[in-house]
Amino acid sequence: MSNIGLGNELPSNYEQLKIAANRTSNWKERLAAVEELGQWKHAKIIDVLRHRLNNDLVYSVQEAAFRKLQQLGEDVQLPPRKQGEPISGVTKILVRIKKSLPAGHSYEAFKEKLKKMRLDIYDTYEGNKGDDFDQWLENKWAELSAR
Repeated sequence: MSNIGLGNELPSNYEQLKIAANRTSNWKERLAAVEELGQWKHAKIIDVLRHRLNNDLVYSVQEAAFRKLQQLGEDVQLPPRKQGEPISGVTKILVRIKKSLPAGHSYEAFKEKLKKMRLDIYDTYEGNKGDDFDQWLENKWAELSAR
């Protein structure tokens, strides 16, 4: 049973939660912030949750925002899971990262370079692919090697 804050109250850590909810390179942090923010009924929080519902690139964050908004009595629709790539041009970006590495580099080196150069991409795909992320990324890397 959750204790939903009422009226004009904002949690004392609202600003930190708002920042966490909008951090593009950490879907787990966004998810945790959505879960915590959803315990408070306030117009500012509802705005943050609606933004995550409609704009997050990781579907589990959208789903959490949807559930919390429903619990707060908001009339919301869960957007359909987007088809295709969440980040356009991802293959070109991966090719650039691969080309920046020495010939014969390992998959692990590629994965680390992606994480360092484009944490936003790494994080978005990790959030969407879940347990299949490593297999997906390794397959992408292998496809790029065959080019």
